[in-house]
Amino acid sequence: MPIILVTGAAGLVGSMLRPRLARPGRTLRLLDTVPITAGPGEEAVTASVTDLDAMTEACRNAAAVVHLGGVSTEAPWRQILEVNIDGTYAVFEAARRAGVGRVVYASSNHAVGFSPRADFPVPDYAFPVPDSYYGVSKAAGESLASLYHSRYGMDAICIRILTCAERPPTIRALSTWLSPDDAGRLFEACLSAPSPGFRVVFGVSANTRGGWVSLDEARALGYEPRDDAEAYAAEVIAANGEPDPADPVLAHLGGEFTLPGRDAGRPA
Repeated sequence: MPIILVTGAAGLVGSMLRPRLARPGRTLRLLDTVPITAGPGEEAVTASVTDLDAMTEACRNAAAVVHLGGVSTEAPWRQILEVNIDGTYAVFEAARRAGVGRVVYASSNHAVGFSPRADFPVPDYAFPVPDSYYGVSKAAGESLASLYHSRYGMDAICIRILTCAERPPTIRALSTWLSPDDAGRLFEACLSAPSPGFRVVFGVSANTRGGWVSLDEARALGYEPRDDAEAYAAEVIAANGEPDPADPVLAHLGGEFTLPGRDAGRPA
């Protein structure tokens, strides 16, 4: 029975993926720093991704790791370093020590958040232009994925996730939304693609107002998005107003993360 270890399983994306990755004959081993109640076909582990010994034990007998755990927004450098960079190292190293052959890493569009509109659609494997310490950590995680593939032969797929939410919350999200069902389809494609090697793909739905990023590599893995943020456009525009092409939030892929007010390094 294949075991899939999911770190950060109690978080937003983890909670969405939990029912969508469930399969007969598959065990989801759910790891988080908060206790999780395991259901049928699940195991629960309470541990931090920063604990290498605990992660190595959690990886034991797993066929793959879905690494979602970490700080999910901008934060002070020390916190980003400890959890998102050192923690991601611990996940890859634990997987290597335990003989796990595949890691699917939740990267982010913020690794390339300063990509300007002139560069849309941002290509797969676009060179990092992070918009925040958080974005730097995701670029570092992608580098670790590359290293562990090249040095140890591990299959390592990095998903540069855009706006993963139950429904698009903002005008920008009408272009960047990744629906929960499409997230499930994408992660399943990454888990089941034969011998993918090292890949960097974008995670977004089939939005009418999309075209911000490439989906070529994601489709090459077998992902085919089905959902469209346009189904929510009327209510999003009613709540937020008509889109303004001059809005600085729309000037770069990373949206509000690129604005001066999101500078975590600025003294209070």
